[in-house]
Amino acid sequence: MNIVIIKYNAGNIHSVKIALNRLGIEPVVSDDPDVIRTAEKVIFPGVGEASTAMEYLSKNNLTGVIRGLKQPFLGICLGLQLMCAYSEENNTTCLNVFDVQVRKFPPKDKVPHMGWNNITGLSGPLFNKIPDGSFVYFVHSFYAETGPETIATGNYILPFSAGLNKDNFYALQFHPEKSGKTGEQILRNFLAL
Repeated sequence: MNIVIIKYNAGNIHSVKIALNRLGIEPVVSDDPDVIRTAEKVIFPGVGEASTAMEYLSKNNLTGVIRGLKQPFLGICLGLQLMCAYSEENNTTCLNVFDVQVRKFPPKDKVPHMGWNNITGLSGPLFNKIPDGSFVYFVHSFYAETGPETIATGNYILPFSAGLNKDNFYALQFHPEKSGKTGEQILRNFLAL
């Protein structure tokens, strides 16, 4: 299976690669538009800062490439946030795959939201065999608001989109590659799309 992980100077590529290796997949890591376009499936992971990441994507002509993809596409953490319309993190215009705003958590509790938390309201093929209320691993200071494209909800200080879906585009705020058996099943479900 030809799986491409998009390289865009955001962290966490290694742990996603290792998680796929455990499932028998050897992904290609690339920022080459042609390699990305011809992949069977694309993963867009990330740990980092929104404006710097968007700058890299723009400089390497990847914004239009990503928006134009038709194969199954999975954004993870910062990847989810960059797929939204706008992020409050350094006033960043993002890819606008999802018509959702990314906001900073209000300072009512410890930020970032870091550790295990449950997800509810699960819908769609990404969550096959995943019980509602399952626990997954989060690390984030910004969150995507909930809306019509929300397929999983998390709650930390307030409800937020833990998963989004529009057409072939899926995105997760949590890290499936760090979420044990639940995360492994979610990755299997993505590979089966």
